[in-house]
Amino acid sequence: MSKDLTTSSIHRQNILNNPYALEKISEHFAFKGTEFEDEQVYTKAEVAHLLGIDARTIERYIRNHKDELGNNGYRVLKGKSLKIFKLQYVSDTGVGDKMPSIGVFNFRAILNLAMVLTESERAREIRSRTLDIVLDVIAKKSGGHTRFINQRDQEYLPSSYLEYSYRKLFTDALRDCVDMGGGKYRYFTNKIYQAIFKEDAGEYRRILNITDRSRTRDTMYSEVLELISSFENGIADQLHKRKAELGRKLTEAETEVVFKESESNPFIQTYVETARVKMASRDLCFRDALHEKIEGYIQSVPTADFKKFLGKTSKSLSERLEDEETLAVFQRLKDR
Repeated sequence: MSKDLTTSSIHRQNILNNPYALEKISEHFAFKGTEFEDEQVYTKAEVAHLLGIDARTIERYIRNHKDELGNNGYRVLKGKSLKIFKLQYVSDTGVGDKMPSIGVFNFRAILNLAMVLTESERAREIRSRTLDIVLDVIAKKSGGHTRFINQRDQEYLPSSYLEYSYRKLFTDALRDCVDMGGGKYRYFTNKIYQAIFKEDAGEYRRILNITDRSRTRDTMYSEVLELISSFENGIADQLHKRKAELGRKLTEAETEVVFKESESNPFIQTYVETARVKMASRDLCFRDALHEKIEGYIQSVPTADFKKFLGKTSKSLSERLEDEETLAVFQRLKDR
């Protein structure tokens, strides 16, 4: 997937949805606008001056990117809002007092325009500096360890604990119900990974560049861990039932059938789709890792995810383990 901001709407939106990066970018450029309705706004003439282009170029980009710019803060003032704006600021902004409407940008919309604008050297400079600031913000907020950014989610530890519990049920079921050698554990674990995100453990580790002995699941998001837990718990239950029906252990082929039935269960498909979207989108944004087999699921990362992994509620794993509230959750899970 192209990282060129002028062509990639997903990469643009990932920046525009990141409130922590936006704050630093805004501080860096410090564009002077007009305070209106609790935000700084800029007329087309002011934006043209800031970006070193003419008003006709701005009009063309507004037409070609109307929905995107509108979603990110460009708006047309009419009616009461226009009247108030004219009364307060028409002399300062140089806008004609007889105009039936006025288009204004907020900072986010200016940044959006700069990311699609190809005719402006100033816009190119803004894009370059913006990318540097975004990388710096993510690195600082994540403690420099984006591989384990998933662990900063407050839901990660409970999900990881449950996954560990259900993993034991799954491996015990393979041991007791499947007539195969020791390789069955890795083989059928990879079957689950392939069912969820179309990669085996080796592929996943290569994409995330995991070359040490780190546990693969330690890098997975809570939603993915919960889905893996559901798969393993359900399959463990089915293996025990099939063994009881047959009066013997299952063969490899018979076990494959159990996995196929679980994978095709319509009740699980919505959760699989959701897990693919979250994993593909977040890894591209936070880890610069592209899962090509689920590339079609990539979306822009919502603001809520930036708050989840970079905001006030996000903490490193070591900080979580020192938190009394987290420990209380573990005790409840232990006692369930």
